[in-house]
Amino acid sequence: MIVSIHQPAYLPWLGYFDKILKSDLFLYLDTVQFQKGSFQNRNKIRTKDGWIWQTVPVQTKGKHYEQTIAEVDINPVLPWQAKHWAAISQNYRKAPCAADWLPLLEPFYHTPYQRLSELCWDMMDVFNQALGITTPIRKTSEMPPVEGAKSDLILNLCRAVGATTYLSGSQGRVYLNEASFAEAGIAVVYQDYQHPAYQQAYPGFEPYMGVIDLLMNEPNPVNLLKG
Repeated sequence: MIVSIHQPAYLPWLGYFDKILKSDLFLYLDTVQFQKGSFQNRNKIRTKDGWIWQTVPVQTKGKHYEQTIAEVDINPVLPWQAKHWAAISQNYRKAPCAADWLPLLEPFYHTPYQRLSELCWDMMDVFNQALGITTPIRKTSEMPPVEGAKSDLILNLCRAVGATTYLSGSQGRVYLNEASFAEAGIAVVYQDYQHPAYQQAYPGFEPYMGVIDLLMNEPNPVNLLKG
């Protein structure tokens, strides 16, 4: 069984979904520490001038190093939903598939989400459906606790779900202890995602945008994701 593991991410890039697609089980790693300035609460959208960040403000003051991602609250004071929706609707309104996707995205920017992880989870579900992804997904926060950090944590999670192969992101080469995985009888393979080029709403091509950029511009996103 091929297992992949990734932290929650807001408007994830295409490689996130490629990893889920190539797995027999995907673990939604919401039990590790929230990382400020990461893709957990931000990503990029395309504009006529290139790209801009879309960042969900979170409440971490005084407790940044104590919170798991599952525990992180969205800051309800800042009007992030109105700003994000204005940026998305204005920059994608002329995209080929805008009429299909803007109505599906809009509810996320009117629903009062408390937790970042729940927002990312609900969005991921919608995007998976659009991309034809049916891989089973489990939240680590709903599993029995698993001990360890970094490579040991990943290995122990793989053991807990009966993985025979772990599909790692390319950065896993930096920290994974492959010998430990081999000893446990778990093969390690690395994702080296080749980002596809497609026609965007503005001239030129900017890779590594959030998944909505592909969905807004491509009538057949499944074929493009699979390469």
